[in-house]
Amino acid sequence: MKKTVLLCTLLMAITAMAMAKNRKIKVITPYGTMVIRLWDQTPKHRDNFLKLSRQHFYDSTLFHRVIKQFMIQGGDPDSKRAKPGAPLGEGDVGYTIPPEFQLDLFHRKGALAAARDDNPTKSSSGCQFYIVQGKTFTDEQLDHLEKTRLGGRKIPVDQREIYKTEGGSPHLDQNYTVFGQVIKGMEVIDKIAAVKTDSLNRPLENVPMKIRVIKKWLLF
Repeated sequence: MKKTVLLCTLLMAITAMAMAKNRKIKVITPYGTMVIRLWDQTPKHRDNFLKLSRQHFYDSTLFHRVIKQFMIQGGDPDSKRAKPGAPLGEGDVGYTIPPEFQLDLFHRKGALAAARDDNPTKSSSGCQFYIVQGKTFTDEQLDHLEKTRLGGRKIPVDQREIYKTEGGSPHLDQNYTVFGQVIKGMEVIDKIAAVKTDSLNRPLENVPMKIRVIKKWLLF
């Protein structure tokens, strides 16, 4: 009996660990579906995003701010009922999330990161997020960024190579929390980033989304 209880406990523990690692979600849009892996190094952001996704919080919200060669932003609850042309970006859930900056999580193309206002602690919005499109950089451009926007902080060699080949938005590194990465459907970012927008960077035609947690059980 004791052995059976111990085995069940062990299996439950292994299952919980397996489910907690590398959670994936899918973002469903009129332009296709993106699959995103959420990073375990940012547990507060990961768990909050999973909670909201399970509650279907993001269903019918819009990608309300789109800037080509930079990023696509969404998650504002006010966007569900917004009239055409109405300014968006101020909606929230009444709480923020402490920053979880990690040196190995950076703003490469496809990075999922938390939006925020200009608060001194750099705490993240409880719901709004963006996905990086970015652009590619030369060594000279990255050198200039290090001296200016990055305040002298050096971009690691491996990250520099990715910014030169795949692209991204390096000026945001260590200022906004990256907590996931698109692993499938990268072309969807480019399609959304190419839509026509108004003077507030809101798409002229709504780009709604649904977000679902991908359930995957893996014991061994």
